[in-house]
Amino acid sequence: MIPPIARRFVAGESAASAMDHARGLNDDGIGAILNLLGEHYDERRPADEDTRTYCDLLDEIGETSLDACISVKPSQLGLDVGEGVFRENLERIVEAAAANEAFVWMDMEDHTTTEATLDAFEAQVETYPKMGLCLQANLKRTPSDIERLADRPGRMRLVKGAYDEPPEVSYTDKARVNEAYRENLEFAFQEFDAGVAVGSHDPEMIDYAKDLHEEYGTPYEVQMLMGVREEAQRDLAADGVTVYQYAPYGDRWLSYFYRRVMERKENALFALRAVLGR
Repeated sequence: MIPPIARRFVAGESAASAMDHARGLNDDGIGAILNLLGEHYDERRPADEDTRTYCDLLDEIGETSLDACISVKPSQLGLDVGEGVFRENLERIVEAAAANEAFVWMDMEDHTTTEATLDAFEAQVETYPKMGLCLQANLKRTPSDIERLADRPGRMRLVKGAYDEPPEVSYTDKARVNEAYRENLEFAFQEFDAGVAVGSHDPEMIDYAKDLHEEYGTPYEVQMLMGVREEAQRDLAADGVTVYQYAPYGDRWLSYFYRRVMERKENALFALRAVLGR
């Protein structure tokens, strides 16, 4: 049973509840990015099981007219078990997506997984371009990754970065991360003709994305988490901005809170503001 505070951030425990949540979002002009909770499996069985669940979910999406897609984590698909397992399961998901003409986002995890994630994305997006990859502005390597992906099919989502990374590979000062986000966002608007997803709750960054869109003409969308600034999500959609809500679901909601809400002070403050309705 998901407690009330968690229900604000998690779209239930079942695929049916997640689909119902997506319908409600669509009624408000907002698209849904559905993510089955689960990560860092050290055995193949749960990775294969979650892969099957994603394939079934894609079939359900394909049978509806919902504006919904999925987002998957490499470690959920078996990257910790082996890169081959991850690639096999990702290929199965992409095949199911292709059969249903659905979009697949790939989340980015900590810096130790970045190269394997990029390689797998490049391998799949060449044959199925309805894919997108998340990049993190706090990582110092991100500008080169944007340049690397710019000529590929597919799209990119830029986030500030939710992982506590070592200073050797990342910016740790909040102001420097914000600066890097702005720099990478402009670079992405210059390079990605297919469009940019602005993964941010920061009003300044969202306004900056609008300015960049007006300057470069690059299509863009805003992506926010379920339970965070939902009124702003509806307002943006009403103003004609393409908005997608990242909506996790499943029975592993406790680990989601630990990593996404409690791991960093900024995330905890976002959660507190959401609970208080601010």
